[in-house]
Amino acid sequence: MTPEQLTRLLRDGEGLTVEFKRAREALNRDVYETICAFLNQRGGTLVLGVADDGSVTGIAPEAVAQIRRDLINTLHNSQKINPPMQLVPEQLELDGQIVLVLSVPESSQVHSCNNRVFSRNEDGDFDITGHSQLLGELYLRKQVSYSENRIFPFIHLDDLRSDLIERVRHNVRLQRSGHPWAELDDLELLKSARLYQRDYQTGAEGVSMAGALLFGRDEVVLGVVPHHRTDAILRVQNMDRYDDRDDIRTNLLESYDRLMAFVNKHIADPFYLEGNQRVSLRERIFREVVANLLIHREYLNPFPAKLIIQRDRVTTENSNNPHGMGLLRPDDFAPSPKNPAIARVFREMQWAEELGSGVRNLFKYARAFGGQDPILSEESIFRVTVMLPQLDGGAVTARVGSTAGWQSGAESGAESGAESGAESQERRLLAALGSGPLSKAELASQLGLSTVSGALNRSVRRLFAADLIEHTLPEKPNSRLQKYRLTPAGRALVNQQAPSS
Repeated sequence: MTPEQLTRLLRDGEGLTVEFKRAREALNRDVYETICAFLNQRGGTLVLGVADDGSVTGIAPEAVAQIRRDLINTLHNSQKINPPMQLVPEQLELDGQIVLVLSVPESSQVHSCNNRVFSRNEDGDFDITGHSQLLGELYLRKQVSYSENRIFPFIHLDDLRSDLIERVRHNVRLQRSGHPWAELDDLELLKSARLYQRDYQTGAEGVSMAGALLFGRDEVVLGVVPHHRTDAILRVQNMDRYDDRDDIRTNLLESYDRLMAFVNKHIADPFYLEGNQRVSLRERIFREVVANLLIHREYLNPFPAKLIIQRDRVTTENSNNPHGMGLLRPDDFAPSPKNPAIARVFREMQWAEELGSGVRNLFKYARAFGGQDPILSEESIFRVTVMLPQLDGGAVTARVGSTAGWQSGAESGAESGAESGAESQERRLLAALGSGPLSKAELASQLGLSTVSGALNRSVRRLFAADLIEHTLPEKPNSRLQKYRLTPAGRALVNQQAPSS
């Protein structure tokens, strides 16, 4: 949110989806009641450091860090907000005062605060715990609005993959000691994650659609959603059909694995330094893209989800229950989860970011990766487009019939002065090959090595996989006469880069 947008919000005043709270030195107790009510109704924006009339009172600078910690930790605490909700406040400055803005999405779950259920109307927050009719209507609306909550009472635990549930249990145990899921049995974990629910209209209990999609055996997944399918397509040389394809019709955890494997197979990973740390741009970007493809889908719609790798871009498409229309930008993006129960499992597995921060990170890393902002279009079909790196006017894209990304990370390393040993060696290898083809032994000599080392072999394999070098005898890869030479992309890169000293 920009200061201008906040100013307009304060001018329009409080309402069904907007609430102001003073918080000069600490949070008031009713802050969490408002968050609970927003989650249970249509979501909303909570502004801390503002009086009821919209005047900015501000948060004391020395109290900001503690208030942020209290807010984040309490929202993770199931004893306070149940089920927990991971939200991160945004800090802004207005009229010389610090305020915190919390964008609260509508949740697919019914949340309680201190074991009390709160709802929202124009007059504020109200406790509906003892009102059975209002409570029943709230549960019913959540189940109707979010298809992931549909109950399948005849799915038994034996119909689910216990190894996948154990995988989640093991993963969260590694991510955070004392995680509440770590010591729960299968049924308790499903209930804690709201993947096993009660239908308050019929009284039926059972595994939800979200639980079946995440952990179901293949026949169960296709029994719940017969049209379930994610199509991974490589279309670089054969534009009419495809060069490679994976037709994925399995649970969401293994769908994620197969989609990431397809991406890693066909998209190169350029060198990139963030500070002094080397990070994988490909992993940072496509972890978010793939997770979004699986999380934010309307599974009742038969439209097949797709991940399409082309020469200059990657595009994903999935059916969508839009909360708005048009292009999404990180500066005005209002997070609105489509399948919060599924999303929570992905976040706990560290496969997806917090609400909102994933989109901001996608924009950040996509610019470094392809030089352009990603395009996120929310319509009945949600589309994400990420551009692939460019090199000397040509796309640095899939490894089939093209080159692979190397340049941007090398430039980052040169600019930062913090180039790793492996990156330096690979740059020197390319520079050496600029004079003509060389064998591995000759390359070792050029680098001042007495023998062909394991590090040299790894560098050669990496450059070869990046299509920056090639065999002089491609039909005889193990020939004793084999040498390596620059590809056109490698030569273009060497011509653009000053050789390392």
